[in-house]
Amino acid sequence: MAEDSSNAPGSPGRHRARGATAGRRRKRASTRRRAVLYTVWTLAAVLVLGGAGLGYLYYKLNGNLTGVDVNAALGADRPENVDNGSMDILVLGSDSRAGKNAKYGTDEGTSRSDTAMIVHVYKGHKKASVISIPRDTLIERPSCTSKGGQQTPAVRAAMFNSAYEAGGPACTIKTVESMTGIRMDHFLEVDFSGFKQLIDDLGGVNITTTAPIHDPKSHLDLEAGPHTLDGEQSLGLVRTRHGVGDGSDLGRIKLQQAFVKALLDQVKHVDVFGNPKKLYDLADTSTKALTTDSELASVSKLKGFAESLKGIGSGNMKMTTLPVEYDPQNPARVLPMERKAKLIWTALRHDRPVPASATKGSAGDATSAGKVVK
Repeated sequence: MAEDSSNAPGSPGRHRARGATAGRRRKRASTRRRAVLYTVWTLAAVLVLGGAGLGYLYYKLNGNLTGVDVNAALGADRPENVDNGSMDILVLGSDSRAGKNAKYGTDEGTSRSDTAMIVHVYKGHKKASVISIPRDTLIERPSCTSKGGQQTPAVRAAMFNSAYEAGGPACTIKTVESMTGIRMDHFLEVDFSGFKQLIDDLGGVNITTTAPIHDPKSHLDLEAGPHTLDGEQSLGLVRTRHGVGDGSDLGRIKLQQAFVKALLDQVKHVDVFGNPKKLYDLADTSTKALTTDSELASVSKLKGFAESLKGIGSGNMKMTTLPVEYDPQNPARVLPMERKAKLIWTALRHDRPVPASATKGSAGDATSAGKVVK
């Protein structure tokens, strides 16, 4: 999708984008362990199981991981960390069509973040809030450095997912920090083919649909009722836009959130430690599919993650979508509801629950797509 990138006076997008939310600066964390909650888009739950039990394969699994030095890329111009025991993680799903992902569309030479979630893990690591950011949200994108070292200019009204195209994970993190005033402690990204293989290695995911879902574009054809989804079907479910609701990204986000909870519930009942081959396959697939910040790009760090966050399950994970409204000049785009978004970012900065009033009246809160899966 093309972004609205005009900066010219009088252009439709110039005055519609929302400004960054200012907030209390955060102190750098002391010695608390920095680990990622990737339970928000499937891999964390498996890494909890796989990463902690395969010490004898440490070097092979370690070589599978890809790390990005975010601190070097972004420098010192970032919010500071609050030393209160909480952590904030940006989770991305890449929509690159290169390599094994080519079957899901044409590769135009760039990637965009098809899925983006901010995960706030509260002090004590017993509960979390997950904030999904619609890819079609028009935001102020800061200037970034591309992979080739070129400086890309700031854009006043750009689609959120264009940040990844402009400067990869570092630019997306910079954009999120500009929007929220919150420093991301970690980021984690997974690609299409890795996600699909992971579900197949797990043996599928059990869901129940309350209505039929038919979407040839995402290779999904489900009748109402119980299903065990394989990797291809699971990928179709988390990517479908046209099979439920009004065909918008807001409906897809609700399906993603419902699927994550179903996956978390199921992983707890899979005896991977009683099946060494399944344990190895899950750990091997997971680490190959991951790109993380450099502080997490080792099996030992992921093991620490598993130990510190194993108490968080679907029952103590609150799913929320960034409050947005449809753009009156382009219904295919949404605009952040500034005052309501500020309620969310302020709550997370102070390690408090997201207030219910923050999502009332939001276009994302109005969609019923999430009720299609239970």
